Amino acid sequence: MVITRVLIAIAMEAEASPFVTHLNLQPDPTFFPPQTPFNAFRGKYNSCELTVVTNGKDTIHNTNVDNVGTVPAAVATFLALQKMNSTSEDADLLINAGTCGGFSRKGAAIGDVFLTTAVANHDRRIAIPDFTPYGIGRIESHSVENLAKHLNAKLGVCTTGNSLDFHELDSHHMLQNDASVKDMEAAAIAWSAELFGTPHFGVKVVTDIVDGDKPSHEEFLENLGTAAQSLQEALPKVIDFVCDKTHDEL
Repeated sequence: MVITRVLIAIAMEAEASPFVTHLNLQPDPTFFPPQTPFNAFRGKYNSCELTVVTNGKDTIHNTNVDNVGTVPAAVATFLALQKMNSTSEDADLLINAGTCGGFSRKGAAIGDVFLTTAVANHDRRIAIPDFTPYGIGRIESHSVENLAKHLNAKLGVCTTGNSLDFHELDSHHMLQNDASVKDMEAAAIAWSAELFGTPHFGVKVVTDIVDGDKPSHEEFLENLGTAAQSLQEALPKVIDFVCDKTHDEL
């Protein structure tokens, strides 16, 4: 099947805005149920119909704060896929785009673009037989080796947790996951995509070095603007490559 409809899930407004503006995508206020804080932007780029969804701002605790983490990511992705399915505009491909922490032990540096080979959780620890692999929740990404060569991007596993920082036990599980990068949404987005049978992968730009000597929150804020710009430059190249190709050609 040729790819003509692409859904792009981006958690934070600052990550999405440069890309949305660059491609002149327009807001669609009717896309999500009115009770949700999520945003959708739609338009055509070359031969592809694009839908970008973001998690929006928190409406319960602090309206200046982006909704981040696995809960809003899973719900926004599920509702977006459900909406497209109900209007016979099923997404041919889902791309989870955003920033991430990278591991120097896996060759990550600030500004690097990684494409995911798989996702997993590092903070869902359920020490009960059968529940342990469920908690880790490893899901393979769609193979994008040709795209990685085209972009000169790196490939690796993205590990997901609901905290920006981490402690020693998290570090152990991130190592067990063979993680190259770390984020707060990828595993949840992939889980929702799997429910609809939608092929998916992640495009992640490194803002901070997880196993470095700087506090993650300081390095993240310091490099967020630069990483968002790098993401804006990478995503059109990704769309150019995937549109009108079959999944096997990625």
